[in-house]
Amino acid sequence: MHDDVYLGGVSVVVVDDYEPLRAVVAAMLECRGAAVTAVGSADEALEALQRERPDVLVSDLAMPDKSGYWLIGQVRALPPDRGGATPAAALTGFTGPEHRANILRAGFQYHLEKPVAIEKLVGVVALLALKAPSPWEG
Repeated sequence: MHDDVYLGGVSVVVVDDYEPLRAVVAAMLECRGAAVTAVGSADEALEALQRERPDVLVSDLAMPDKSGYWLIGQVRALPPDRGGATPAAALTGFTGPEHRANILRAGFQYHLEKPVAIEKLVGVVALLALKAPSPWEG
C-alpha cells in the first residue's frame, strides 16, 4: 500500500460501538479524502447505509445488542438497489483463519485486524470502492 492513496469522492459508513476507535478510524479515512459517516451501533449503520448508499461499509463485529454479523446479514438481504451489494470490511480484534473464514462466509469482502495501520485501512477501502458499481455504468 502507498501513502499516496487518495479517497476523494469515496463515501464510507464506519460502525464501532467504541467511540474513541470509531473517531480514529473516521479520521484516518477523512485525512485521505473520504466522506465518512461514523455510527455507534448496527441499527444506526443499517439506517445510514440505506439513507446514504455509501461506497463502502467498515464494521466492527463485537458490539452490544446487534453484532457486525447481524448487520452484514441485514445488508446482504437488501436488494442491490437499496444497498444490498455494498462492499464491506470487518474491522475486528478476532484473528485467525477460522474467524477470517466466518467473516468472509457472512458476506464481508475483507477481514481487517485491530489495530489497523492507516495504509492497510485506506488500501482496503480503496479496493472495495473500486469494485463498487460506478454511477455511470448501467
